[in-house]
Amino acid sequence: MNSPQRGEIWIVDLGPVAKTRPAMVVSIPLLDDDRALVTIVPHTTSTRQTRFELPVAARFLKPGAFEIQNIQTIPLAKFVRRLGTLSEGDFERIETTLRQWLGL
Repeated sequence: MNSPQRGEIWIVDLGPVAKTRPAMVVSIPLLDDDRALVTIVPHTTSTRQTRFELPVAARFLKPGAFEIQNIQTIPLAKFVRRLGTLSEGDFERIETTLRQWLGL
């Protein structure tokens, strides 16, 4: 499997409670000597309409939003399959909101 790239949407296994779901990769590409960890923003179909949930329309996603407050770093082994890539504009919106959430 190729290393997931920033802006790509993958199905990831987040365990029995959080389920298998789409998530967007936000970390930079891995190098050979890096730990096999990737930071993601999960997608949910159960939204609460908060300022840190960003809806994104993509043909490979059900209606819902990316949960910026739920960023996670997971092992590469949890990635199941690639769904697609977000547009540059959608990725920038998520990146801006992520910086806001983290105070960067």
